Amino acid sequence: MADSNITKHALAAALKTLMADRPFAKISVGDICEACGMSRKSFYYHFQDKYELLNWIFFTEFVTRMQQQPELTGWQMLDEICAYFYENAAFYRRAFEVEGQNSFSEYFHDFAGTVLACEMEQIFGKEENIAFYTDFYLDALVCAIRRWLKQRDPMPAAQFCGLLKRGIVGVSGSVMEKLSQEGAVPPPPDGRPDPL
Repeated sequence: MADSNITKHALAAALKTLMADRPFAKISVGDICEACGMSRKSFYYHFQDKYELLNWIFFTEFVTRMQQQPELTGWQMLDEICAYFYENAAFYRRAFEVEGQNSFSEYFHDFAGTVLACEMEQIFGKEENIAFYTDFYLDALVCAIRRWLKQRDPMPAAQFCGLLKRGIVGVSGSVMEKLSQEGAVPPPPDGRPDPL
């Protein structure tokens, strides 16, 4: 098992080095193997393709670390994700350029969606519209993160997170206050008190 992890980490390091100089689309499995002195057979023993390797890097460097901190709140998880992306901005700027099936964009979307769905369930309970709320915030969050990382010199993670939080909480509070003043606050679908 230790040898397997050594090989995987060597392949991951090679991909990260290559992505510092060129887009993911222009990197082949052969390039990755050549960069770390391994055979294609070794690569395919561990990974189905270069997309799986890219996603494994995020899983290994970020997701496994977060799994060891199950007490994190949704806001704290957002802080951690943004700090990690900021530390690895050049790499993830290129990673997010990859689109389509098995892409990092799709993988991160699924990961963030799982986390956000749990948060939405805590706020709204087992309401039938959870998927709608999750997709709405998920699309906004992923788009904001991608736009942030695309910048040549992205603002620090703490500043970016602060703006995200202020935007989400500020807009939600303002909308609820205005609707309340107008007497137009829609009741929750299940009749429970509104969580906001």
